[in-house]
Amino acid sequence: MTQEKTQQSKSPVKFIVLGVAGIAILYFGGKKIMHAYSHESTDNAQIESNAIPVLSRVGGYIDTFALQDYQSVKGGQLLLTIDDKEYKIAVQQAEADLSAAKADLIFAEAQITNIGSDKNVADAGVSVEQVNLEKATRDLARDQALFNDGSITQHQLDNSQSAYKVALTQLESSRKRVNQVVTQNGTANAQIERAKANVALKEAALESAKLKLSYTQVIAPVAGRIGKTNLQKGQLVQAGQQLFSVVNNERYWIVANFKETQLEKMKIGQVVKVEVDGYPDKEISGKIVAFSDATGAKFSLLPPDNATGNFVKVTQRVPVKIEIDRADELKSILKAGLSVTVDVQVD
Repeated sequence: MTQEKTQQSKSPVKFIVLGVAGIAILYFGGKKIMHAYSHESTDNAQIESNAIPVLSRVGGYIDTFALQDYQSVKGGQLLLTIDDKEYKIAVQQAEADLSAAKADLIFAEAQITNIGSDKNVADAGVSVEQVNLEKATRDLARDQALFNDGSITQHQLDNSQSAYKVALTQLESSRKRVNQVVTQNGTANAQIERAKANVALKEAALESAKLKLSYTQVIAPVAGRIGKTNLQKGQLVQAGQQLFSVVNNERYWIVANFKETQLEKMKIGQVVKVEVDGYPDKEISGKIVAFSDATGAKFSLLPPDNATGNFVKVTQRVPVKIEIDRADELKSILKAGLSVTVDVQVD
């Protein structure tokens, strides 16, 4: 019995098992060490996409709305409409104001034509009165000479003098009329410019009214999937109010937060292996496309101030942007916010 136990204790099986286990430990341990030397990994990473808020550009009551939570939408698709009765009335009023402004402009331009005719008449009157004055001047000179010779009476001379004064007065009056017409012409031109400015103002008001009317139709800014809506037909919304968001499913990327001590060998273009927590068997790859110029702490709402006297050194993390290969083929599993583990080959 003692001899059998001695032989079992000397059996090589136990040593073989221990040897194989040791070799396996050395192999996998060495492989792990080599992998750690040539790769940098982190599980502080998420899939990102653009979540675009859909806002109401105008206020009013929701007229039509039939979307369901998390429904897929296309870019440019009509999402909901706001009651547009008031906005249509505003457009009609703006159109009427514009028509009135254009009528005022036509009237002002017509005044210029009338003033031009008046100026021609006034210029002709000055010419006629100039001729009359010249004739009265000659008659007065002749009658004065005749009176001096005793050929005519004082009464005849007085008539010539009166005719001269009347012609002189009429010429001055005609010249004042010309000046008055010139002044009216300047005023009319100013009225035309004012009418043109008023037309431009009313055109802008009409465009603004039409633009606000178009805002009663809320359009999807991009293709994607909407979030939770909490909206009902007849609900009052305010201008600038966020209604819901559309998550763009056309483009995905990964933001991985690496420790500052991991960045030494990392470069743009390096290959990245990605493992999505929800789909661990799915092989996904990518590459580094950008490094943030600041640590994540600098983007926080209250960045730490190390000058307060209570400094404690904490390893910082730097966001790294990773582009996903064949992202179009992976849309069915990619969702913004999913946690992933990334493994960067640095050597």
